[in-house]
Amino acid sequence: MQPLTAAELRRRLAGTALADDPRHVVLPPEFDRWPAELRQRVPRRLKAAGVLVPVVDRRDGLSVLLTRRAAHLRYHPGQVSFPGGRMESGDADAAAAALREAHEEVGITRRDVEVAGYLEPVLTVSGYAVTPVVGLIRPDVQLVIDAGEVQHAFEVPLAFLLDAGNVREGTREVAGRQLPVIEYRYAGERIWGVTAAIVISLRSMLVDFES
Repeated sequence: MQPLTAAELRRRLAGTALADDPRHVVLPPEFDRWPAELRQRVPRRLKAAGVLVPVVDRRDGLSVLLTRRAAHLRYHPGQVSFPGGRMESGDADAAAAALREAHEEVGITRRDVEVAGYLEPVLTVSGYAVTPVVGLIRPDVQLVIDAGEVQHAFEVPLAFLLDAGNVREGTREVAGRQLPVIEYRYAGERIWGVTAAIVISLRSMLVDFES
């Protein structure tokens, strides 16, 4: 597969739109292997959230910006994630929530983002339906990290994430049970859980695209 350009990314995501219902989720690839009692714990009424998938248009190729969450946070402490969070009353939709949170967490403003497309909402074990918003970011954008929420930010080449050879199977412990998860390992970072599920969803849009 040839490395994608920003123009090709736009073309492959053209026509995508926000889901009519931000709480209607795509289940994780490994969901059918979760224990029945854990599947039943997923709430019937999910909370809507949005994340920005920032794709940086660098001279040597596209890369994806990720963050490591602060270790003291109540939910998902120390995990790798995309900037984003729960929809609030002032947010028009999940995309607005993603852009607002990206500004709060890493200093990316709405004018810094060219929204290229959307992915279907994905489920988190904590009961959120997360809408990924794919946005192109200029390489000269200056990040302003909120240390209260983010430990640090880093980039991963998009080509690495699109390469099926870099997808691994791992495990995580939930309620005393070891559950299968999809993960990536890059430069000492473990990308797994809903973040990896979003990457897999993006990969399916870009790699399986029909001309």
